[in-house]
Amino acid sequence: MSTEATNPGAHSRRRGLPRIDLRRLGRAALLGPTGRDRLPDAIGHVAEAHRAHHPDADLAILHKAYVLAETSHRGQFRKSGEPYITHPLAVTLILAELGAETTTLTASLLHDTVEDTEVTLDQVRSEFDAEVCYLVDGVTKLEKVDYGAAAEPETFRKMLVATGNDVRVMSIKLADRLHNMRTLGVMRPEKQARIAKVTRDVLIPLAERLGVQALKTELEDLVFAILHPEEYERTRALIADNATACDSLAAIAEDFRAVLKDADIAAEVLIRPRHFVSVHRARLKRGELRGTDFGRLLVLVGEDADCYGVLGELHTCFTPVISEFKDFIAAPKFNLYQSLHTAVAGPDGAVAEVLIRTHQMHKVAEAGVIALGNPYVPVEGAEPVDGERADPTRPGWLSRLLQWQQATPDPDTFWTSLRADLAQDREITVFRADGRALGLPAGASCVDAAYAQYGEEAHSCIGARVNGRLATLSTVLSDGDTVHILLAQDAASGPSPDWLDHARTPAARIAIASWLQAHPEGATAPDAAPRRPAPVAAERPAAVNAVVDLPDATVRMAGCCTPVPPDAVVGFAVRGGAVTVHREECPAVARMKSLDRAPIPVSWGDAAECRVTLIAESFGRPRLLADLTEAIATEGAAIVSATVEPPSEQRVRHTYTLQLPDAAGLPALMRAMRDVPGVYDVTRTQHPTATG
Repeated sequence: MSTEATNPGAHSRRRGLPRIDLRRLGRAALLGPTGRDRLPDAIGHVAEAHRAHHPDADLAILHKAYVLAETSHRGQFRKSGEPYITHPLAVTLILAELGAETTTLTASLLHDTVEDTEVTLDQVRSEFDAEVCYLVDGVTKLEKVDYGAAAEPETFRKMLVATGNDVRVMSIKLADRLHNMRTLGVMRPEKQARIAKVTRDVLIPLAERLGVQALKTELEDLVFAILHPEEYERTRALIADNATACDSLAAIAEDFRAVLKDADIAAEVLIRPRHFVSVHRARLKRGELRGTDFGRLLVLVGEDADCYGVLGELHTCFTPVISEFKDFIAAPKFNLYQSLHTAVAGPDGAVAEVLIRTHQMHKVAEAGVIALGNPYVPVEGAEPVDGERADPTRPGWLSRLLQWQQATPDPDTFWTSLRADLAQDREITVFRADGRALGLPAGASCVDAAYAQYGEEAHSCIGARVNGRLATLSTVLSDGDTVHILLAQDAASGPSPDWLDHARTPAARIAIASWLQAHPEGATAPDAAPRRPAPVAAERPAAVNAVVDLPDATVRMAGCCTPVPPDAVVGFAVRGGAVTVHREECPAVARMKSLDRAPIPVSWGDAAECRVTLIAESFGRPRLLADLTEAIATEGAAIVSATVEPPSEQRVRHTYTLQLPDAAGLPALMRAMRDVPGVYDVTRTQHPTATG
């Protein structure tokens, strides 16, 4: 494999790069001026990089860890022929340049000692501390002798569980994989491909979710070179042929500097070349690339407010491409990323993409959780939230992953589910009925929200309200939605096989599949709905107690709104000398008035008995019709007629015409019907009908 293939990011080492340079690692840098048999100065490179971020760091512990690592690995060599100690040193230097704190670097130097040498975890704990020991244990692989083919998935399971307690475990693993990928050229092609696929499916998504863009982008390029060599070569040639492409960006950058200087905004304007995969994606999206497509302009400022000041100046002085504007400062990504994204058109029509952020935002954008040090150090006087440690990385995805992995003892199922989960690279936040937030992957449905909130109790889910409106369980949720999950009181109910088509999270899919496997007979699926019954006839004369000021007029209650005392009502004369009485808010009243039909005053008489039509909307379930009928009878109402429409998307509509002994009992009757499990609303009929 060519030098470029093993280090495809080499083209990015051009002038003025603001990003952290991870590509200064080489044997000369590691070994210094001495021979390959001794490495007394190697730790100095790590110390120099570490002090650049942490000037007051105590280097004694790093020197101690280096001595233990060097002596324990002495005599071991990598497949490339280098002394093995060059690997932990390279991994540690990667983390040091990203700003990792001393404990992370100490564990990084020792990360292979327990796995590959005679050093034990107890020795690490006694010579350092429990924190370093935990990190080393977290990245130590499980033995193939004990786990066989399951060793790799179970190692990742162990690592992810450890990451749930300390994200620094995954930081070390990502740096470890990056150095291994850089030196993968000595492996057999089939092994290169296998490692690259795992990197693509698992490590790169994890780097994205932890916000470590500096590692993610180089890993993407290295994987691209191995898995798609022809496309890589085409992209490499394209970049080489456009070596001066960023000159057009340089001219725009100069214009930016002049504008911001005139506006008295202190800002640094830099050119940020695209990496290989980014150029490849841009070519697929846009076809032929222009000079400005090979990079972006990065504007760094001191304060958050300055970001918006820069945005205003650029949009005032240049032609903005409004569709390209995104505000990730007001609404940060779930991986901590903050920046303003925009694009402006230059004088020649070329569009330049622009990133605007503070220096601190840039550090976090590049290094993610690594830039945060140890996010779990307790703050004196701070109270834990809900009994859990406050995590500034907001890894809702990690919490979900840790929950569902417990339900997947089978390593193959875990491995498949992990890759599927990590393939969902965007996250949304929805809100429960109590106002608390739920983090879900983009594309999640009400089924996913139900299992995220209730776990296995969601088996009895019968529906949901999204933003106050009834929604089917298949409804895909959007960022910011409010979701109220409705559960049946029948403990025997369970999920429908159709739910698997709507579930996007492994937690939901695993729980549903487990229930269906345990109940092959299907038990009582909650999406079952009663068939349309024959109308229930209990005909009896309707007592009309409305009085109109027309002699000998026949009075009848409008079927469209079924008025009852003490509703405000109005009448209209119809053919045959009759008067139809409507509730004043009935749509038919407005229609009659628009036709210049004269309203007739109506008052209520002394009779208390009344007839009313109610519509009950519900989710289908067994015995629903029987429970509703019982609730109606308990309130003393007689059913004149009843119909049930065919179920639609698990929703059932019941229409009842009821005779009440006293109109005052109507509110209590409607409450009793709403209390029937599965019923989500009961209303009086109110729809226009033909009149006259």
